[in-house]
Amino acid sequence: MFTGIIEQLGKVKSIENYSGIRCLRIESEDIALDTKIGDSIAVNGVCLTVTKIDGKILSFEVVSETLNNTNLKDVKINDKVNLERSLKLQDKLGGHLVSGHVDCLGIIRKKFSRSGTEVFEIAVPSEFSRNIVDKGSVALDGISLTVAKVSGNVLSVNVIPHTLKETTLGLKSCSVKLNVEFDVIGKYVKSFLKDK
Repeated sequence: MFTGIIEQLGKVKSIENYSGIRCLRIESEDIALDTKIGDSIAVNGVCLTVTKIDGKILSFEVVSETLNNTNLKDVKINDKVNLERSLKLQDKLGGHLVSGHVDCLGIIRKKFSRSGTEVFEIAVPSEFSRNIVDKGSVALDGISLTVAKVSGNVLSVNVIPHTLKETTLGLKSCSVKLNVEFDVIGKYVKSFLKDK
């Protein structure tokens, strides 16, 4: 599990494809220092396993299922990615519970400044609109945010300058795809009610 509080921006150093697997080698400063092979790291909100460590470079093997359902298929060499280590039981839960299992891809439909924040409007596939909870939590590329407004299959979030600076959101433009993970508690409630 993760919290959606991004610890560091990593940089994609190389990408290799072999036997249906993509190997991403990502440079990180602090995170690589106390990471071990086998540890889970959220990369743009996707839970991946560290398969190799070479100094400050962490390697991850990404299977085709993950590539087909996340924006990791679109990353290029030198791209920045959001990194977060998995949650320890004694850690503070600063954001919300994030599993690292992406529900769908959302598209930035619009972004604009308002009252000192940047407002992002994200369109998700219509079949996922029931998962959006007004004033609930959502993870966008692994970043814990609060849904400010819902209109059909479009959710809006207000992003403060600190988050824009410390995550990849400050680098994103309209039409870019983001990994979307809806609030896990909301998904359990929805599943429970569906069975009633």
